[in-house]
This record gives sequence, structure tokens and C-alpha cells, in this order.
Amino acid sequence: MRPMEAETVAEAFAAAAGLWPERPVLNVLAETADIYGIAAGEITYDAAQARVLALREAFAASGYAPGQRVMLLLENRPDFFLYWIALNGLGLSVVPVNPDLRAAELEYMAGHAEPALVVAIPARCEELRAAGQAAGLDLPVCAPGEDVPAPRGGPVFDADVAPEAREAAMLYTSGTTGQPKGCVLSNTYFLEAGRWYAGAGGVCTLTEDGERMLTPLPIFHMNAMAYSFMAMVAVGGCLTALDRFHPRTWWASVKESGATCLHYLGVMPSMLMGAPEDPADRAHSVRFGFGAGVDPKLHGPFETRFGFPLMEAWAMTETGAGAVVAANHEPRRVGEACFGRPGPELEVRLVDDAGADVAPNTPGELLVRRKGDDPRRGFFTEYWKNAEETAKVWEGGWFHTGDVVRQEPSGDMVFVDRKKNVIRRSGENIAAVEVESVLMRHPAIEAAGVAAVPDDVRGDEVFACLKVSGEAGEALARDIVEWALGQMAYYKVPGYVAFVGELPLTATNKIQRGVLKTLAADLLADAGTIDTRKMKKRQAA
Repeated sequence: MRPMEAETVAEAFAAAAGLWPERPVLNVLAETADIYGIAAGEITYDAAQARVLALREAFAASGYAPGQRVMLLLENRPDFFLYWIALNGLGLSVVPVNPDLRAAELEYMAGHAEPALVVAIPARCEELRAAGQAAGLDLPVCAPGEDVPAPRGGPVFDADVAPEAREAAMLYTSGTTGQPKGCVLSNTYFLEAGRWYAGAGGVCTLTEDGERMLTPLPIFHMNAMAYSFMAMVAVGGCLTALDRFHPRTWWASVKESGATCLHYLGVMPSMLMGAPEDPADRAHSVRFGFGAGVDPKLHGPFETRFGFPLMEAWAMTETGAGAVVAANHEPRRVGEACFGRPGPELEVRLVDDAGADVAPNTPGELLVRRKGDDPRRGFFTEYWKNAEETAKVWEGGWFHTGDVVRQEPSGDMVFVDRKKNVIRRSGENIAAVEVESVLMRHPAIEAAGVAAVPDDVRGDEVFACLKVSGEAGEALARDIVEWALGQMAYYKVPGYVAFVGELPLTATNKIQRGVLKTLAADLLADAGTIDTRKMKKRQAA
């Protein structure tokens, strides 16, 4: 059986191991190994499959059953994939955990996902036990290599469905409704990602001759977990996952990994172009980069300098490969924020605020669905415990993306803006409402409003307008930010704090988002605004 003919992720991996047993599937560079304290080097498909089967046997022996979930906080380590595949083979689902999340966020996730177990790096085990207790769960936690404890509770999702439709993972995504939403993703979701990438062709053509992909993107996002990993499984390639993007050592990692292709986000090319030119800029084996958000002004110069195309693409956690648009065929419209044109398998509409189709070259919200009798094939299954929001995004039989784009008569699509109230900082989506909710727990804060302001390096930065009791000033701002760093991921914490007498509210006491955004932009240059960006640092595990 070919890998992408399988019905589950575990079957696909087993098929790949059968076809290419001696090939490497996962690779850890020395820099990443040193940071994580793990072994460097490659793992072959055959060796990885042996470890998967041993883990699968251990979970089965401990009483784990289809329909249960296991949270994984394993950073970008190979263990993540091995645990995922083993659990998938037993009919369980995984819930990847962003290691930057802290107390309030972990408590919410544990209570919402209702996992049977957490597998985490040793340094975070106690914190996750505490999060489970705060959520009212007696949550077992173990580290890789430890004995698998008995599970907590029974099944939480219906596993008695066709294998392809069965839940394989639940990824959390920020939105406009407050707390992150749990996107239920089926085996089909991941298999379709591998199928799409393996068959896309053009600029991002993959062969079965031993591709080597490099990604610095987090595995708890769909990009690395679905596209990068499943693409390599589909063609018998090897994935090198870095702990994160390191600008100073990036090209050394590219060369050491032997990468034939790589993934990027818009902030990365900007940083790399800021480095002095080097005669070795083209001393690599990369044929293409796959990503989104490159600065149009730098797109062409980057390709000229480093000698490979940056292929811009569009997708969302919710759409997966059910609706992906990519500029993988010429002409790619380099430097024009163009992300390609829809493929023949996809239907699209661009609509105005009233839901009416807009004319060509007119910006409108992008609506998408799959052609044929299954318009949701490859998309997320549902928002967990949120049928209302699931129905809302699928209103009228189309998935409403919240992204505003422009389509030219040629069919090419150009990104314009985001309709959603989401702050996008260095590739991370941040829901303003979620940040506001956490900030409101601080005893000095009476009201909080959060908006995006532009940042030359990170795209957006988080700007907080706060109404407080007590003496407003720099000391209080820094106290609030220091406190917030213990409550949520560092990137969500305000990079600017301004104290205001009142927030702009509607007659029903809801924040006027447009007015708030304008206020934040005006206050950015105000002498009373406190710049707290230097306090926003990734915390040690």
C-alpha cells in the first residue's frame, strides 16, 4: 500500500516504513539537540516504526481506548510524532500544547479537552498536574520514557466511525469569541495534506528520491504537523524540525540538514535579508521555500540573493488542505502579495458585508468549499463543544474565512487584510478578547481593551488600553506585564500599555473595536504610553 492510500495516519506511516525502511524520517541537528538535551542525528523509518509499536503496546496494556485524548507538550522533539502515531493506531487523538502557554491557558485547555493523560517534558509535568487540578481533573502526567500511567476517565469523542473520519488531533486556534477554539481534525485532514503536497507540482514539486525538509515552525501548528510531516511521509522524505527560528545560525542549519525544501513565515525572510551579504548565500541545496507573508518589497530581492523561490500560499487550521491556495505555478507575481489562484478542486466566493458577491478586483471576504458532493472534505470536523460557532463559519454552505482578499480577472488572488479581530504577531494568532479576559484578572485593572499596532519586525504588536484603580504609571504597567507573563504565552502579553480614563464602548457596553484600534494607533506615539516589548521574552521550559 502507498502511504496516502491509507485510512489513518498510523497506517500511512506504517506503509512508508514498509517502502523505505532504511531512509531517515526525522533528523535532529546538533544545535537543537543541545537546546533540548536529546540525542542528535537521524531516525530511520524502520527504527521509528519499532518505537511506535512499542509505545502502542504500552498504551494498550495500560488500558487506553479509542475515543480518548492525550495532551502532548513535547516541543519540536521527534517524540511528538512517535507518540502521535502510536496513539493514532489505537484510535486515540492528541492535543498538541504550545509550550509557551502558562497557568490560565493550560487550565482552560485541560478542562475543555478532557484528556486521559498528559505527556510532557519533565520540566513542565508539575505545572500540568496543577493545571489539571485547577480544572477539576485528577490528570495523570508522565514524561517520555516513563511508564504509562492508567488513563483518567473514558472516551470523550465518538471513535465508532469510519477510520478516515475519526478524530486524529485537536488543535487550538485563537478567534474572536474569547477563549481559543478546539479544532477537531480527522485522519482525512492529515492524509489530504500529504496528498495535496505530494501532488501539487510546479515550484513545490516533491519527488520520491529522498527529499529533506527543514522547518523552524512549531509542531503544535497545522503547518508543521500536517503539511511538513505528512508531505515527507507521502514521499519517503526526512523532516528536520528546529526548536525555533535562529537567524544567526539559520543558513548553517540549512546546510547541515541537507534541506531540499523549507518552510517559512513572513518575518523570517525580513530578518535574513537584514544580515550582511555573504559569498556563501547560495551554498545550499534548497529548491523552494513554502510559506506566507513575505514582505512584497523583499520577495524578489530574497530570491535573487539566495537563489530559490519563496512560494506564497494560503490556508487556515480550519481549512487544512480542503481549501489551500498556492502560487506554485508561474507566473507567481513575485512582490505583489499574490498567493496564487484556486485549483480545480476548490470553489471560492468573495463577498461584501451584506454577503453579496463583489466585482473582480474588489476586496471581499474569502469564502471557500471543496467541489463535489463533500464540500467539507479535508476541512476541520468541528469546533469542540461549540456547535453554534461551527454552524456560523459554515453559514450558507460556505466556509467563511474572515480574510479579505482581491481576485483579479486572471484568477490570481491578492491578500488585502484580516476581517477578524485577531492580532497576528510573528505568525501567532492572538485573540484580543482572550488577552483582555486574562488581564481583567489583575486586581488593579477595571477595564481592558487590546488592539493590534504595527511592528516593523513582527507584523503586529499587542497594545493594551487599561483603566485601572490606583496610581497609573510605568511601575504599574511593568507590574501588570510581569504578572501577565505568568498567566499566558509571552507573545500575547502587551508590548505597549496605555492608561485611559474610559474605553470606547457601544450602548450595550461592548468595545468599539474600530475606535479602539484608532485610539491605540494614536497613543502609540504618546509620551505616556509605556513600551514593554523588551519584557516579552520566551520563558525557559
